[in-house]
Amino acid sequence: MQLVWFKRDLRVYDHAALAQAARRGPALPLYIAEPGYWSQPDASGRHWAFIVECLGELQTDLAGLGQPLVIRVGEAVPVLSALLDRLPIESVWSHEETGNGWTYARDIAVGDLLRSRGIPWHQLPQNGVVRRLETRNRWSRIWEQRMRAPLEPPPVLRPLGLLSEIGELGDIPDGRTLGIADDTCPKRQPGGRRAGVATLEGFLRERGEAYHREMSSPLTAYDSCSRLSTHLAWGTLSIRELVQATRHRREQVAALAQSSGQRSTWPKALSAFEGRLHWHCHFMQKLESEPRIEFENMHRACDGLRDPIPDRERLDAWRQGQTGFPFVDACMRALIHTGWINFRMRAMLVSFSAYHLWLHWREPGLHLARVFTDYEPGIHWSQVQMQSGTTGINTLRIYNPVKQSQDQDPDGHFIRRWVPELATVTDARIHTPWKISRAEQDACGCLIGRDYPTPILDHEAAAREARRRMSAIRRTAESRVESRTIFETHGSRRRSGDASRTRTSTAETGGKRKRSPRPESTS
Repeated sequence: MQLVWFKRDLRVYDHAALAQAARRGPALPLYIAEPGYWSQPDASGRHWAFIVECLGELQTDLAGLGQPLVIRVGEAVPVLSALLDRLPIESVWSHEETGNGWTYARDIAVGDLLRSRGIPWHQLPQNGVVRRLETRNRWSRIWEQRMRAPLEPPPVLRPLGLLSEIGELGDIPDGRTLGIADDTCPKRQPGGRRAGVATLEGFLRERGEAYHREMSSPLTAYDSCSRLSTHLAWGTLSIRELVQATRHRREQVAALAQSSGQRSTWPKALSAFEGRLHWHCHFMQKLESEPRIEFENMHRACDGLRDPIPDRERLDAWRQGQTGFPFVDACMRALIHTGWINFRMRAMLVSFSAYHLWLHWREPGLHLARVFTDYEPGIHWSQVQMQSGTTGINTLRIYNPVKQSQDQDPDGHFIRRWVPELATVTDARIHTPWKISRAEQDACGCLIGRDYPTPILDHEAAAREARRRMSAIRRTAESRVESRTIFETHGSRRRSGDASRTRTSTAETGGKRKRSPRPESTS
């Protein structure tokens, strides 16, 4: 008997662990709802709500293939130990997981258990992240090989009829059973593979034509971005499936243009999207190669730069969308309400917390992890550090909250939707309401400092001071040496994978620190 452990891969299509296990012998699919995981500071109710919908479809799909899903509530080691005691399990199968520090430690404990029982654990790749990667120089070639591999169709599963040995199949628990706090997210994306497939088709056929032009503004991004990140994060779709579907669509668009002579913006849009899929795994690889960056500065010259104990007043204002900067506050409120916001606005939120508020990235990062329905630890912590300036290899990007507001929401429509206190403020003043005269405030019925906060700080002065501090660190010889070392591990290379053609622009100019590798398979 083969035990298939589902984690962040809640699908039956292109599921290598399920397919290979089924070829080896009768396969028993298992999902473990782990209270220990849901007590972590980066977990939230909106994550579990999405997963519940995914699990409901997964149950139906697996039953249709021949063997229903077994669900257990508890920690992985005792749950697996109990199943090993009762069932003749030959091997355990799962996908490799680039999760948070808790899942990393859990997988080490599971590996110890299975080795002690003499049970092989086959952990298979499900994306372009390479476990125990020695060098970045050939990473792009590995990614390409994996993306080109054939998709795995859902296997036929042999019914096992094990209720006498394992008891009930188990029900999907509610959040309270797992100790998850209530987390209202009214406009959260629905979970499940069917929703994922519909979202993919809608993007590739209709919504995505202006993706490359409309991804930056929150006014257009909700429709023009793919909205597939949550499905990738929890595994209702595989990234290989997305890459191949995108390439197929590009071929269709090219053939149509050739036959009709009509040109469109689809080629640029699809090319940009495929680049983002490559980027997705590139950033996950950073955490896989160096798990400590979830907790520590990637560039150690930044240690002590910011106090790890945050200024609570500043942190709370930022988290609640009450900073006094309308566009920043609108983005945070929209994110809390929907569970998603586009990449540029994510970068601005982190930049504002790190440079203007001068907060250490860890606590703001935890807040964003909880409110992002698409929280993917590998991408998240790499990006939080990059936008906070602590990687040592990325250009400092200090987003001006007023300029971003004027560029991305020129007429204030997005601000008025999410910051209704400012609904009657004129277009000319919507980006800087603190400059409104008292007479104007009375006329529009919005008193700054009472109905809407005064700015928490002088953003221009804060930006200048942040740049001065960061630049002082980067100029030291020791910092430059470490940046070069960091680049060897984490810096991006050209897609060809040719080490002699590495990118050395200011976007990524640095690399490698000795790492603790992720747990190996025991097979």
